[in-house]
Amino acid sequence: MTRILDFNGRDAHRTVTVGAIAALKGSGRQYVQVTAGTEEEAAAAEAAGIDMVVCLAGAVPDVRRGSSRLFVTAAIDFGGEVTLDDLLATAFRSLSAGADAVITARRLDAVRLLAAEGVPVMGHLGFVPKRSNQFGGVRMVGRTADEATTLWRQFQELEDAGAFAVECELIPAQVLAQITPRTSMATISLGSGRDADVMFLFQSDIVGESPRVPRHARTYGDVASLQRRIVEERVRALTAFRADVLNGSFPGDSEVGAIAPEQLAAFIESLGCGDQPAEAD
Repeated sequence: MTRILDFNGRDAHRTVTVGAIAALKGSGRQYVQVTAGTEEEAAAAEAAGIDMVVCLAGAVPDVRRGSSRLFVTAAIDFGGEVTLDDLLATAFRSLSAGADAVITARRLDAVRLLAAEGVPVMGHLGFVPKRSNQFGGVRMVGRTADEATTLWRQFQELEDAGAFAVECELIPAQVLAQITPRTSMATISLGSGRDADVMFLFQSDIVGESPRVPRHARTYGDVASLQRRIVEERVRALTAFRADVLNGSFPGDSEVGAIAPEQLAAFIESLGCGDQPAEAD
C-alpha cells in the first residue's frame, strides 16, 4: 500500500499508483484490473485482492465508497461529452471525486490536452466498441500485416500524445506480444493475450452475471442464478404476505400490541355513551 495525496490534496493510500503501473515494464510482474460500477462491486474487488478497477466517470463516487484503496480509472467519454472542454471538465470532476486516472478512446488531441493538464490518461486501441460499425462488426483488430502495422503506428502516436497506459482490446496475442516491450505505455489486455502489463476482464463476466460471455472471458461464478433466486424469493414472500392479509391471518396476536382490560374499559368509558363507532353501509 502506498501513501499518496489525492487530487484534492488529501492523504490517501492506494494499492498501486501511476508510477507503479509505469514501472511494470520489463519487470515480469502483472497487475489485475476489473470493472466496478457500484459500491458493492468495488468492495468485492478490494476484498479479492484486485489491483485496479475501471468505471464510468459518473460512478466514481459510488466506487470510492466501496474502496478507498483501489486504483480507479474513470472512463470519461460515455456521458455525452462532445468538445475537448467537455472531456477536460469530466476528467477534473472524476479526479476530484477520487479517480486516479482517466481513459478515453477519443482523438489524439484529447489525450494531448489531458496529459498537458497533468491528468494521468489511458488510451484505447484495437477494437473500440463505439466504432464497431467502422470495423464491420465485433472482431479482432490486427490480423493482417497491414492492419497490425497501422495498429503499431497508433500505439506510437498515442505514446507521443502523452498516454501512460493503453487498453488493448481484441488484438491478436502474438501482435500484442511484439508491441508490449516496444512501447513505454503500460499495456492492458482485454482479450489480447497474456503478454501485457495488466490483465483485464469485466466483473460481470467473471462472476457469471452476463447473459452472454465473450470468447475472451472466463466465468468463475454464478451470480445470475443467485439474482434469479432473490427475485423469485422476493415475489414468493410478497405473495404469501398478501394472501395472509386477505385470509385474515395477518396480523396475529403476537404481532400486535395490547392494552390491559381495565385500561381499555376506562378508555371506552371516556369516549362517552353517545360516541358509538359508525356502522358500515
